[in-house]
Amino acid sequence: MDYSFIIKKAWEGYDASKTIKSIEDISAMVSTNHVYRVTFDDDDIIIAKLSNFGKYEHFKEDHRIIHSLSNNLLYPFENLLAKSLLKNNRVYIYRHKHARTDVWVVFYNPTRIMDRLPSRLDEHHIRKLGQQIGKFHKACSRIKNVLPKSSKTLRTDIYALQQQLEVNEKHFGTAMQADFLKYHCDLFLKNRSNYNLKSFEIIPVFIDWNIGNFSVGPNLELYSRWDYDWFRMSYRMLDFYFLSRVVSDIGDKTVFSYVINTMMEDRFILFLEEYHKVNPLTADEIRFLKESYRFFILNYVIKDGKYFFNEQYAKKLQAEAFDIYLPSVDRDFDAEKIISALNLK
Repeated sequence: MDYSFIIKKAWEGYDASKTIKSIEDISAMVSTNHVYRVTFDDDDIIIAKLSNFGKYEHFKEDHRIIHSLSNNLLYPFENLLAKSLLKNNRVYIYRHKHARTDVWVVFYNPTRIMDRLPSRLDEHHIRKLGQQIGKFHKACSRIKNVLPKSSKTLRTDIYALQQQLEVNEKHFGTAMQADFLKYHCDLFLKNRSNYNLKSFEIIPVFIDWNIGNFSVGPNLELYSRWDYDWFRMSYRMLDFYFLSRVVSDIGDKTVFSYVINTMMEDRFILFLEEYHKVNPLTADEIRFLKESYRFFILNYVIKDGKYFFNEQYAKKLQAEAFDIYLPSVDRDFDAEKIISALNLK
């Protein structure tokens, strides 16, 4: 696909009076999404993101929720999120449909970036991050009632995977592997009834809290956050698996896996202790961490992995999902260890 041509067409629909001088690919190359720095003749700069991951309706819905979120967050998070460009007071999204091509473009103002956390955090970094995420979740909770409604739920995504398994189980590997996925889908849906989910708040969650997706200020406060690939309205517990990876002993790695063990580390418990002081957790939420991890593997690695990750990562992560990730869910996660550390009942 000629992405530069699509970006130019998208910009013409936004403001044809402003001429593009150059388009530079700044993609991370891990996913199938493409990110470009667009420079104009007057040297103004914007960021263009192209995506065909998921459904267009969800992409549009998510960006409108994120815009409302960024507009309504109060100090100290009022400038945290990268801003999408608006036209006629709505997030401008261009859809390019031609033959089998269906790509969506959204434009952002460039994000101000302060400091990146080190690849392996020290104790004071972990404590501060726990406090900051606790405060951010609290700020999101305060405005959840004024955000647009979302059509996605954990249940609808798992239903979609189940339907795909029924239609073409060969798409997911052998018959045995397909049965293994069906088992974990059923287990997730069944286990949901073990928790008082009505007491869990639905708030904006970004899920992918890789160190490369946010920056911090001089006092380690959250300064800016970008990359909204896995944004959704859901339970705050969906954010915690990636945060466990950020604070893990192994730290941030170029070649990555999605093992569950990072949620069992003392470093993650330290993070949760600081979070809990700011934004109290419940024992049921801690127990649900296991299911949020199972959902992450089933939805983002299995169901959407081939469409989101580049081919090299998709093959690696999906093979590990069968061999390592899913077998470990009910074997290697012990919620009671965390519940005891937080003195929850």
